[in-house]
Amino acid sequence: MILCADIGGSFIDFAVVHPDGRTEHRRSVPTPLDNAPAFIGALVALCAPWPDMPLHIAIAGVECPDTGIIRAANIPCLQALPLSAHLRRETGRIVRIANDADCFALAEAHFGVAKGHRNVFGVILGTGIGGGFILDGRIVPGLGGVTGEWGHAPLVIPPPASHDQESAQALVPLFRCGCGISGCLDTIAGARALERLHLWAGGTPQTSRTILEAWQTGDRQAGRTLDIWLSYMGAGLAHVINVTGSTIVPVAGGLSNAHALVDALDEAVRARILTTTSGPLLRRAALGADAGLLGAACLGLDIRAQN
Repeated sequence: MILCADIGGSFIDFAVVHPDGRTEHRRSVPTPLDNAPAFIGALVALCAPWPDMPLHIAIAGVECPDTGIIRAANIPCLQALPLSAHLRRETGRIVRIANDADCFALAEAHFGVAKGHRNVFGVILGTGIGGGFILDGRIVPGLGGVTGEWGHAPLVIPPPASHDQESAQALVPLFRCGCGISGCLDTIAGARALERLHLWAGGTPQTSRTILEAWQTGDRQAGRTLDIWLSYMGAGLAHVINVTGSTIVPVAGGLSNAHALVDALDEAVRARILTTTSGPLLRRAALGADAGLLGAACLGLDIRAQN
C-alpha cells in the first residue's frame, strides 16, 4: 500500500492506496495556505499512523528536479520551499512529489481511459488549462520540472504588420497571461478566459456555462465565440499531438463536462494533425476526483518497478 496526498489550493486529500487503485482511510483537511509549519504539520499528522511507508504527493505546482524547490502560485507558503526535504526530515520517510496535471495523466494511463496506451497526453480544461505527458507508463520529466504546459507560449499572435498592443487587440484576442507573456492559449481557453473571449467577440457578460448552453442551442454570438475558441485550441492541441505522437488524450476539468465541447475540440484537432484517425483522440477522463491520488500512487508503483 502507498500513502498518497493530492494537494490543491483548498484541500489536502489523503488516502492509503492499494496497487490496484482501491483507496482506504481517505481524509480531507483544509490546505494551510500562508503557514509553512502548519502545512508540513498537517501532512505529518496525516501520515503518522503509518510510520514506515513512503509518501507520494500530487501538488498544484512544480518541484524543480535539481533543487527540490516548489513553485505553487495558489499555495503561497510553499513558494521557494524545498518541501520534500522538510518532509523527509520531519518524518524520516521517502517522499516523492509531482505536478497534479502530470499525476492526472499518469492515473488515466494506469487505471483510466488511457490504460493500454504507450503514449498519452492528458489535458485539463478548467479555470485554466494544463496537461501531462506520459510515455511507457511514466511521467516525462521536463526542464525545471515543467512538462505538458501547452497553455503557455504565444500562440494567439497578430500578423507581423501589427506592432502595437491596441491594434493587435482589434485583430486577435491578444491578452496578457499571468505567466508574463501575451497571447498564451491559457488567456482564452479556460472557463474565465472563455467568458473574456465572449466579450471580446461582441457578446454580453455571461458565465462559461451559459455561453456553452447558448452555443449548443444554435445562438449566433455564442457560435462566433466558440468558432474562435475551437480554431485556436484545435491548432494548439494538434501541434502537441504532432510533436508527441500521443494516441489518446484524456480530458478532465470543469469544461470537459460539456460533452459537445470535447467532441467539437476532438474534431478540430483531428482536422489539423498529420495522421488520419478513424476514431476520436480526445476522450473524457474516467477517474474524476480520484485522479490526483491515484496518480500519486503510480509514483510509488514506479519506484517499486525501478527497484
